[in-house]
Amino acid sequence: MIPFSILDLSPIPKGASAAVALRNTLELAQHAEGLGYQRYWLAEHHNMPGIACAATSIVIAHVAGGTKTIRVGSGGIMLPNHSPLVVAEQFGTLASLYPGRIDLGLGRAPGTDMLTARALRRDMEDSAEQFPLDVQELQNYFAAAQAGQQIRAVPGTGLEVPIWLLGSSLFSAQLAAMLGLPFAFASHFAPDMMRQALDIYRSRFEPSRQLDRPYAMLGANVLAADTDAQARRQFTSQQQSFINLRRGTPGQVPPPIDDIDAYWSPAEKAMVERSLAISFVGSAYTVAAGLAPFIESLQPDELMITAHIYDQGARLRSIELIASVRDKLDQTRKAKGGTAKAG
Repeated sequence: MIPFSILDLSPIPKGASAAVALRNTLELAQHAEGLGYQRYWLAEHHNMPGIACAATSIVIAHVAGGTKTIRVGSGGIMLPNHSPLVVAEQFGTLASLYPGRIDLGLGRAPGTDMLTARALRRDMEDSAEQFPLDVQELQNYFAAAQAGQQIRAVPGTGLEVPIWLLGSSLFSAQLAAMLGLPFAFASHFAPDMMRQALDIYRSRFEPSRQLDRPYAMLGANVLAADTDAQARRQFTSQQQSFINLRRGTPGQVPPPIDDIDAYWSPAEKAMVERSLAISFVGSAYTVAAGLAPFIESLQPDELMITAHIYDQGARLRSIELIASVRDKLDQTRKAKGGTAKAG
C-alpha cells in the first residue's frame, strides 16, 4: 500500500483563535492516527492570520505528545530562517521525547513575505547558495560525534533524525538526489515542474547512509465529503484563501460559499486552477477515480494530502473518507497483482 500522510497548516477559521486551531490540529492528528495515516506534518509560515503553526517545532511537540504511533514532523522547517544548530537542538529534543516518530522536512523558502523574512533576522541575500551547506551542517549535528568536534547539538548528536528535502522547483530535487535524501514535491500548490523534478530526483539519486534508493512523496489537495456538491462547497474556503493571499489580503480561513464564480475574476480563476491543479475533490468515489490514475502515472512512494477546510467536522469526515479511498485503491492494486512499495 502506498502510505497516505497529512500536511496540516493549523488553519484558523474566521472568527476563531489560534488556540482553537491548535486544538483542532491535535484532534485531527489523533483521528488520522486511528485511521492508519503514516505521518502528520506541520508547515512553518509567518505573519499569516489564518495559520497557527509558525512555531512549528512547538506544535510538533503538541501533536506528538497527544498521539502514540503516527510519525510527526515538519513539512517543512524553512532553514534560511534558522541556524542549523538551533534546528538540530529542537529536533534532537523532539526525537529524545518521541523516539522513532520525528521527521525533519526542510525547505529553502522563507515561508513568508520578504519584509517578514527580514524581521526574522536572517540575511536572505545568500540563502539559496547557503542552503546546501546548511543541510550538510545539520546532517553532521545528527551524526555521531567525531573526536575533537567542538560544537555539538545536545540533544541531537547521534540521533540520526530523518531529514527530508522539500521543494516546488528542480533545485531541491537535484540536492536531494545528490545527498541521498527522501524528497517531497509541493505539487499541491506548484505543480508545473512535478514530473521533471521526479525524473531528475530518481535518475540522479545517489545512495546514502540514510537512504539506499529514491523515495519520493507528492503533495495533493484532497477533500472528500459525502457528496460531490458538499465537497466542492467546502473547497471554496481554500479557493478563497488562495485568492486572498494573491490579492495581498491574507486572513483567517473563510467559510464556504455557494458561488465561487461570483468571488473571483476570470484571471484569478485561471491562476487558482493552475496552482491547485493537483486537487481531488468530491465523494469517495470521485476522489478514488481521480487519485487512481494520478498514482499509477507518477508512482509516488507516498502521498501527502492537504486541504484548507473551514469546518472541523468536515475535516474529520474528509480524512475518514480518504482513508477508505486509500484502502480501496490498495485492494484494487492487490487484485491486479501489484506490490506495495517500502514505506
